[in-house]
Amino acid sequence: QVQLVESGGGSVQAGGSLKLSCAASVPISSTCGMDWYRQAPGKERELVSTISNGGTTTYADSVKDRFTISQDNAKRTLYLQMNSLKTEDTAMYYCAARVKKYTLGITRCPDAPNAWGQGTQVTVSS
Repeated sequence: QVQLVESGGGSVQAGGSLKLSCAASVPISSTCGMDWYRQAPGKERELVSTISNGGTTTYADSVKDRFTISQDNAKRTLYLQMNSLKTEDTAMYYCAARVKKYTLGITRCPDAPNAWGQGTQVTVSS
């Protein structure tokens, strides 16, 4: 069972920065990629950013040019650097992984995350 543990959330004023971390219990190479999601009260969970094993990154339009996803393979840790935070960034942030599956000698990548962290709260005040 893959475990993901987020940290780094907190309260910050608009315009400030936070860096989230997600420690994985398995090597990042065991995944096809890792993601950051967020869910604000009363809203659906949304994909914030992704990073593939090869380092390819994607961002939601709402966070592009403000957030940066990265990973440290040696530390088995995923990061999300969040700058120029806005009140609308207030949400619970979740780390997720698409862990490889091995079936009959074939490696498969799941279409959706199959491992989740417990979340870390980010609150941005005006």
